[in-house]
Amino acid sequence: MPPHCDTMNGPVVKAAKEALEREDVNIILPWAPKEAEDEISRAFDKTISVRKLGDKAGELADYWFFETIVRLHREGEGAPYTGIKPAGLDEGPVVPRAEKAIERGDAKEVVEFLSRTVGDEVQKRLEHAMSLKDYNKDDVEAAREYTEAMLEFILYSHKLYVCMTSPGRHGGEGGHKHQQ
Repeated sequence: MPPHCDTMNGPVVKAAKEALEREDVNIILPWAPKEAEDEISRAFDKTISVRKLGDKAGELADYWFFETIVRLHREGEGAPYTGIKPAGLDEGPVVPRAEKAIERGDAKEVVEFLSRTVGDEVQKRLEHAMSLKDYNKDDVEAAREYTEAMLEFILYSHKLYVCMTSPGRHGGEGGHKHQQ
């Protein structure tokens, strides 16, 4: 997954900022597993208290809270916490399209982009395999090269199918543990 939930401009930090501004922990709780709610609530209460000590203390407390919630969010995904990334990192071509689809309630642009990309990638792998198919049967290396390309095409196609027909859990194979 490209940088998204663990960035300063990602949805987790945005929700954490809103929760702090409105002094409402419930805004941030859905972003982490249920088991993390007590830790989040304690961190939230401490952050709210420290914010009252001044701007610099509040800034530090906010960042600590962001780190806490992003860490717990990543744990919920079954992913390692590697720190909060800066805002503005490249999210790749799909994440912004998917976010727009959520805003608009229309997946057309995402479907068109993914369909075009899948078509291009499958065709590229097929063409590569086909370019190697007419090898000299006595040339084991050429046969091996074709076999690898042919299997790459077949396995790539299969993996795409498995990915497309499996639950779209966030966070990789395990998904969000807090959604199970």
